[in-house]
Amino acid sequence: MIFRTSGCRSRRLATGLTAALATALIGTTALTAPPTTGAASDFRPVAAVTGPQPGTFTGYAFDTCTAPSSAQMQAWLQSPYRAVGVYIGGVNRACGQPNLTREWVAAQLAAGWRIIPLYVGLQAPCAPNFSRRIDPSLAEAQGRAEADDAATQARNLGLARDSVLIVDIEAYPTPDPVCTDAVNRYVSAWSARVHDNGFLSGYYSSLSSGVADQVAAYPRVDHVRPDYLDFAKWDGVATVDDPAIPAGYWAPKRRMKQYRGDHDETWGGVTINIDSNYVDFATLPTTSTGDFTGNGWSDLLYVDGLTGQLRVRAGNGTSLNVPVSLSGGWKGMDAVVRPGNFDRAGGEDVIAREAATGNLWLYPGTGSGGLASRIRIGTGWTGLREITPIGDHNRDGYPDLLAVSSAGALYLYPGRGTAFGSRIVLAASGWGAMDELTGGPDLDGDGQVDLIARKKSTGELYRYPVSTAGKLGSPVRVGSGFAGKRDLVRVGDFDRDGRADLMALDARTGTLDRYSWSGSGWSAPVRVGNRWTTVQRPLL
Repeated sequence: MIFRTSGCRSRRLATGLTAALATALIGTTALTAPPTTGAASDFRPVAAVTGPQPGTFTGYAFDTCTAPSSAQMQAWLQSPYRAVGVYIGGVNRACGQPNLTREWVAAQLAAGWRIIPLYVGLQAPCAPNFSRRIDPSLAEAQGRAEADDAATQARNLGLARDSVLIVDIEAYPTPDPVCTDAVNRYVSAWSARVHDNGFLSGYYSSLSSGVADQVAAYPRVDHVRPDYLDFAKWDGVATVDDPAIPAGYWAPKRRMKQYRGDHDETWGGVTINIDSNYVDFATLPTTSTGDFTGNGWSDLLYVDGLTGQLRVRAGNGTSLNVPVSLSGGWKGMDAVVRPGNFDRAGGEDVIAREAATGNLWLYPGTGSGGLASRIRIGTGWTGLREITPIGDHNRDGYPDLLAVSSAGALYLYPGRGTAFGSRIVLAASGWGAMDELTGGPDLDGDGQVDLIARKKSTGELYRYPVSTAGKLGSPVRVGSGFAGKRDLVRVGDFDRDGRADLMALDARTGTLDRYSWSGSGWSAPVRVGNRWTTVQRPLL
C-alpha cells in the first residue's frame, strides 16, 4: 500500500503493487504522460474560464494537498497542466488552505485554469488509517450531511451550478460486505443530495476497492450512481480507459484517472509535490423540461387520490426523493398536466381541468418547487380527453396543448401565456383508437416536437413527427408491450444523458418504470418505484 497519512489523494495501487515496484515501473515504462519539466515556450496559457468546473475539459490535471499561491499557479502555466484539483473541505482534509478563497478561485479561472473540487469526508468503516469513518447505521444521513457541506463550501468559493463535486474515498480492505454496503449507501445519498443542491456528483477511489464496488453497484436501480468517476491506478499511463471499468459505465466523457502519485515537478522555476491526472469530462446535458424544483434534474408530480394533495418527488437522475406536498384540493380536478413554462414567466407550470365546471386553470410554477395563485385560462373543456402538453408545436414561442374530442378528432390549442388561440384541427377522426398521449421532446433531431401515442388495441407506441407547418406526419412504431400501463408521461431528460425519458405505471403491479429514448425506440423499463397504484394518480 502506498499511502500518505495526510489523506491527500495518494492511494492503494489498484494493481496491488508494492511502492518499490510501482516506482520501478514508472521509471522504466514508456509512458503516455507529459514530461515533468519544460521550457516556457513549450506551452501557452489559454483563455479565461467561466461556468461549471471543470466543465468540458480533456487534458492533464494535477492536485496537491495545499492549493498553491497565485504566483505559483502563474508559474505553472508553463506546464502541460490546465486543471488543478483543490480540497474544498471534509473532516479528513489534512492540509490547511490559506490560499483557497473565492478571490483565489476567480484569479485562477481568469488565468485559464480549470478547478476540480475535491472533498475528503468520512472514510470507509473498514479503512485502517482513519479515525473519522462512516457509521454503517448512519451512512445515508452522513452522506447527505457531507454533500450539503460540500455544496456550501463550493458556493462560498464562487463555483457555479453544475460544477462537479468529487467525494474522496480512500482505499479500503476488500472483500468486506458490511463495509462495502455502508460506502455504497453513503455514496448514493451523497450523489442524490449533491444533485438537490444543483451540483454534479463525482467519486474518487482506488481501482481495486472503492471503484470496484461502485462498478458492481452501477446497474442497481436503488443506487444513485455518481455522475463522474475519478479512479486511481498508478501505472503512468494517461488514459481514462481500463478493462476493470465497463465501456458503457461513466461514458462518454465522465472519467478521470490519477495515473501517478506523489512526486515533485518543476515548472517556471517552481517545484510542487503533486499527483498527476488525466481528465476527460463534459458537463452533462441539461433537461429542457421536467425540472419543477429548479435543481437541474427532472422531477415527477402526482395527485394523491386519497388526500387530494398535489405532490412533487424530486428526481436525482436515478430515483425519486421523498414526496413533498405542494397544495391540497385537487380531488375535483379530472385532468392535470405539466405544460412546461406555459406563461413564460419562469418555472414549470401546472394546468388542471375542474370536473364540475369544465374550466381550465393555470397554476404558475415559481421555479423553486412551489406554485403561485391559479389563473383561469379556459372554459368549455368538458368532453375532451387526453389533454396533453406538446411543447411549442406551432413554434410561436409559447407551449401548446392537444386534446381529443369525443368524436375522435385531435385538436391543437395554441398557447398564449394565459389563454389560448383558436383551436386547430390536426386530425378530423381516428384518434378514438389512441390513448396515453404524451408529447414535447424532439426525438428525431429535426428541431420539431414529436407526439407519442398508444394504440389501445395492441399496446404499441407510435411517434408522430411534426412538420415545420405544424402538421402531423405519418406514424412510426417505436415501442410495444405498453398494454396495462397508465399515466405515460414525459419527464424530460431524467438521467441527463442527452436523451428523452418517459415514465409509466404498471396498473397490475404498481411499479413505476422509466424508459429512455434509444434513437429509434424506447429502452427496456428501468424500475424507479414500487406500490404506486393505490394512491398516486395521475402522474405528471
